[in-house]
Amino acid sequence: MDLILTQIIEKVTDMYNEEVTNYTNDLGDISGFILKIREELDDIGVFLVKNVLEIVDELFRESPDRKCNWTIKSKGDEKTLGTILGEVKYKRTYYKNKKTGEYSYLSDEAVGIEVHDKLDVSFKAKLVEEAIFMPYSRSGEAVSNTLSVTSQTVMNSIRELGRIDNKIPGIKQKKKIVKTLFIEADEDHVALQNGKNAEPKLVYVHEGKKLISVDRHELINPRYFSGIFHNSDDLWLEVADYIYETYEVDSIEKIYLSGDGASWIKNGLEWIKDSIYVLDRYHLSKYVTRATAHIDNTTSLMWKYINCDDKDSVKKLFKTIIKITETETKKKSVKEARRYILGNWEGIRNQYQEDYVGCSAEGHVSHILSSRLSSRPLGWCETGVDQMARLRAFTANGGNVYELLLDRKNKKTNEAKAIKLNLKIIENRKLPTSHETFGNLAILNTGKRSITSRFLRSVRGA
Repeated sequence: MDLILTQIIEKVTDMYNEEVTNYTNDLGDISGFILKIREELDDIGVFLVKNVLEIVDELFRESPDRKCNWTIKSKGDEKTLGTILGEVKYKRTYYKNKKTGEYSYLSDEAVGIEVHDKLDVSFKAKLVEEAIFMPYSRSGEAVSNTLSVTSQTVMNSIRELGRIDNKIPGIKQKKKIVKTLFIEADEDHVALQNGKNAEPKLVYVHEGKKLISVDRHELINPRYFSGIFHNSDDLWLEVADYIYETYEVDSIEKIYLSGDGASWIKNGLEWIKDSIYVLDRYHLSKYVTRATAHIDNTTSLMWKYINCDDKDSVKKLFKTIIKITETETKKKSVKEARRYILGNWEGIRNQYQEDYVGCSAEGHVSHILSSRLSSRPLGWCETGVDQMARLRAFTANGGNVYELLLDRKNKKTNEAKAIKLNLKIIENRKLPTSHETFGNLAILNTGKRSITSRFLRSVRGA
């Protein structure tokens, strides 16, 4: 296949000479040169992908095993496949099974290209990866400036993943020994297209916090769980399974479970053995403000009683505030705050335990969920919210979208891979590895010394 390599090198040298000339005549930001080089190299990549797909097609056509079981129905059927390099247009052969009557593009099936596939798996993975952080309409533009990708195409790539299990990626390390674990939980509120709301939940487990810069901490070994759970038992079962799979449970002395007091969060106490509930400071502050902001000097007094564990004084203060509050609407709001604070008193007191490190659930919900799902009025469907919440958690856990898509595809049966191929055929189609092709290039034998010729001579070893 000297001709193929010669064509590639000639294309590269012609392109390089032209672009070097253009760039050096009108020097500008190097990024323009880089983008042009990438565009040209992508074109070469498209050519090479086309070539290898047609090599595989030839392997199947010439396979004795294939000839025994499949007859050729048509040759040279064209297909266009979108890739991260650009559109690849290639030809392949269509077959019919002699026994079953089944039809198949065997070479496509063998390399994971299904009949209706318009995009390569790596291209779909890039679309999904971008869509995790930006609207569907923009993710296509971010991945390719040569292919037109619609929002529907991006959504279809995500739907192809199906339900993303929070157990993915799996646990690979040996069970760890820790004395204290922290679990934090909260939910987001997302507007749906039907006018209703969805509440994707977020739970994460970590081993504490470490200081990474002034006033900035980072969670130690966090693990995130998210999605829409109509029954919170299903979520807490996943969390409990993770803890048992990751840690030597008998070595854990304390597990703090922090949240805003919602019933689904407190339900975790039933699943996480000997866990200690803690009301998160953010929501406590919100209710203290609701109860006291309209009356001077009561906010600091309320905090004083809470910090001193003086529940009786908190009750008396609430009674006084309600008595002097004028409007019924505001009285109702103060009573709700009283019910919330007194009802979560034990959770409030647990904030003051020496080894408790606080709760950052509000910030994590904002970062993991809200920034993509609810910060802008996008109008989701429930399936889309569930998938995106799970994808965001999956990414935060270090998951690889390409590997996930590939795993989904590889689980499908593939009869084409059972056919034995005569791999000797491919030896005549491989690109040569010797220096002969370089030696035959006209540009190296003219005697002229250009930037390109000097580069190629260095490659040849001249």
